[in-house]
Order: sequence, then structure tokens, then C-alpha cells
Amino acid sequence: MKRNHTMMQFFEWHLSADGNHWKRLAEMAPELKAIGIDSVWVPPVTKAVSAEDTGYGVYDLYDLGEFDQKGSVRTKYGTKQELVEAIAECQKNGIAVYVDLVMNHKAGADETEVFSVVEVDPNDRLKEISKPFEIEGWTKFNFPGRGDQYSSFKWNYTHFNGTDFDARQERTGVFRIAEEGKNWNENVDDEFGNYDYLMFANIDYNHPEVKDEMIEWGKWLIDTLQCGGFRLDAIKHINHEFIKAFAAEMIRKRGQDFYIVGEFWNSNLDACREFLDTVDYQIDLFDVSLHYKLHEASLAGRDFDLSKIFEDTLVHTHPTHAVTFVDNHDSQPHEALESWVGDWFKPSAYALTLLRRDGYPVVFYGDYYGIGGPEPVEGKKEILDILLYARCHKAYGEQEDYFDHANTIGWVRRGAEEFEGSGCAVVISNGDDGEKRMFIGEHRAGEVWTDLTHSREETVTIEEDGWATFHVNGGSVAVWALPDEEHTPTSS
Repeated sequence: MKRNHTMMQFFEWHLSADGNHWKRLAEMAPELKAIGIDSVWVPPVTKAVSAEDTGYGVYDLYDLGEFDQKGSVRTKYGTKQELVEAIAECQKNGIAVYVDLVMNHKAGADETEVFSVVEVDPNDRLKEISKPFEIEGWTKFNFPGRGDQYSSFKWNYTHFNGTDFDARQERTGVFRIAEEGKNWNENVDDEFGNYDYLMFANIDYNHPEVKDEMIEWGKWLIDTLQCGGFRLDAIKHINHEFIKAFAAEMIRKRGQDFYIVGEFWNSNLDACREFLDTVDYQIDLFDVSLHYKLHEASLAGRDFDLSKIFEDTLVHTHPTHAVTFVDNHDSQPHEALESWVGDWFKPSAYALTLLRRDGYPVVFYGDYYGIGGPEPVEGKKEILDILLYARCHKAYGEQEDYFDHANTIGWVRRGAEEFEGSGCAVVISNGDDGEKRMFIGEHRAGEVWTDLTHSREETVTIEEDGWATFHVNGGSVAVWALPDEEHTPTSS
């Protein structure tokens, strides 16, 4: 039996654009491993429209911070050499690195081109609101700083099917490219009629040259970085059949252990199931529906029925394909999908992802180290260290739920022989002080358990019949376990 796996999303939106992030990752690798992190999801590694861009405004997929383009050699996060060194350092410390791939669009073109488009209704992209007309669009990518190194492929308007800016009229809109019988890809999310188009110049995955080039690039990236996996950005906007083919090629290239998780931002479980069916379950998905339930619970307080927290979530229906998370760079305050889980509930939310049997949990950099920007948010390192410790050392074995009360829920993990002293009892309240009587096992009789979070001062002795009553403070979480004095993190 292996220790529990835990991922960290190693960035937040407001990281300093100082070019030192890859160096920070290399330096912090031993510390990350020590707190129980064995994989990191890093931000987009490719050259974006500027050295300040987070990487999602992607310009050149083959420039990892190596060529003087868009005002700098490095990306926001550092140079190619620093990235390669950081990945090697992580792997030396037993940490897999998953690279964020932005394959939906391209930005910051080198030249404009004139071509025919039809303007569509932004709220229904299948509805045309103009006759065909010509625009001047930013769609020609020559990569003058890189030339033909690594790839001689140059992008032009025939490789895209939509854009959002007409340089001729200095006007924005959603413009579907109308030449060569082009249309939106059909195997995409059906919000707004068809959600193929998201932003910038939209890559056309109906184009055979484009599909070949993107698959070749994925293989090149694997060879160049020797990374352990990919995080695929915005996949509900990308032809799902292409995602299936791309995943199959990457796994064929690197082996079955190559890990891929997709951002399919849709809380509808039927849509998630359909997507997983389409891609043959080759990738995992972030559990967006659980995130929204955690957010809702944090807003509703005692009015939220905690016993139903896992209903209609991916981790409940597809436990082996769910990547659970509390918050991320998109849900943090003032960002595109803002749905920040409230401060008081965040420790409970992390207990619900880190201390359960199912799902592959992610700790968000912004929750652990804090968020920068105009309205900084302090990190929760202290409580997260305790929960990570519990995940790494205690949360093993059979799981039994006591989800029998709307405001106080609990569960036990009965421990595994391979991990001495493992096993825990977790109690969460979103109302008043509460308690749960739960069965630990007769073989644990006489053991004295403490609350690792130090929110409860008393101890609990497991009774002869293997049962015990565990308490929790109102609006809080308690994690009861056999103390391991040498290693248990302490709360100041």
C-alpha cells in the first residue's frame, strides 16, 4: 500500500512577475515533499503575450523562456533552463510535475490578415447577426524570435475558426471565420449554443494540419521537459474527439503512468460523464460540482445540509476519475469564475477533500502561501500542515460515514497495518458544538486519541467495544487520532 497522493497547484493569479517562480519551486521541493505533497501542477510554461501574463494568453508553444520574443526571453515564471532544473529537482524529491497546457487559443499574433467572417450573437454562437464581411484580424504567427527552431509550422487565419477583434474597425465581437466552409467544432460544450469560441484567435480542431501539429508539440514537450503529466486547460471548448486522440498519443509516448487531468468547468454530472465516456476515461477531471457545493456551504452556514455535501459530485459518482479541490486561480477573488470558499469553512472543506478515501486532492498555493495583488489574502499554512500530516500519516483504511445530521457530520478511517498508528475520526460542524459517536474497532480499545487541530483540549479513550464519542466546536472541524508526538505538527 502506498501513501496517499496529494497535489499542489503551485501558483495563484497574483504571483510576482519577477521571473523567479521556477527557482522558488526548485528550492521548495524538499519542503513540499516533507509536508506530504508528491505532485505539483505548474502554470503554463509557454511564452505568452508579455512577461507579466500568467501564461493563458499563449503566444508561442515552443518558446519555454528561451527566445527573445514579446519583450523578454523569460516567461513570467523564469527561463527554460530554470524550468528544466526545477522539474529535475522535484523528481529528485519524489514529486511529479504536471504542466498546464493551453491549447484552446493563441494570442499576440505578429501580423494581421484580411479574411471573411460572420458576426454571431455572443449568447448564441449558432445565430448569425451579419452577412459575411471582411475584417483585419490578428491571426498570423511567424515567431521571428524563434524562427524554425523545433517547428517550422506558422499559423495563419486558416488554422483558426473565430476571433474577437477587427483591427480595421477597431471593434470587438465574436467573429466566426467564414472562409473554406469553416464552422465551429461540434464536439464541444453546448452553452451559448456552441462554446467552441472562448477568447483570442480560436484554434480550429477540424483542421488536419492543426491536429497533427498540436500532437507533435505535445510529444516534443514531453521529450523536452520529461514531466510526469499534463493539466489541460479549458477542454470544454476544445473538440472532445481531439482531446481523446491527444491523450491517447501522449500516454502511448510516455507510458500508462503519464497523468492527465482536464479542466472541464461544468458542474453538470451528465455532461462530465458524457465527456469521460468520449475520451475513454484516459484522463481525470476536476470536481467542479464539489467545489461549488463547498462554496455554497460556506455562504449558507447552518442552513446548508452537510449530510448532502457529496450528493451530485464527481467524487461520488466517479471516485477514481475525480480531482477534488477547494479553490483555484480562477475561483479566487476578482477572477473569472470567482466562487471563493469562505474563510471559516475552508479548514472543513480541506478535511472533506484531504481526509477521504476517494478523489485526488489538490491544495491551492493561494490557500497555503496566501494571495498577492491589490487585496492580499493570508495563507492557511498552519491548519493545512495539520490536515496534510493527517492525510499522509492517518487517513488510511476502511471508511465509514456518519452523515446522519444536517449540521454535524463525521467519518472514520480505521487505519492500515502498513502505517503504524494510522486511522482517524473526523467531525465537522457548520452549526453549534456537536459530537459523533463512531466505531473505531475493538482492537483499538484503550487507545487515547487527541484532536490534531488542537481546537479541542480533551482526550478521547476508545471504549472496550471499539466505540467512542468525538466532539467538535461549532463551525469547525476536529481530526481525532492517536498522537505521534515526534511528528505531529503543533498549532501555536
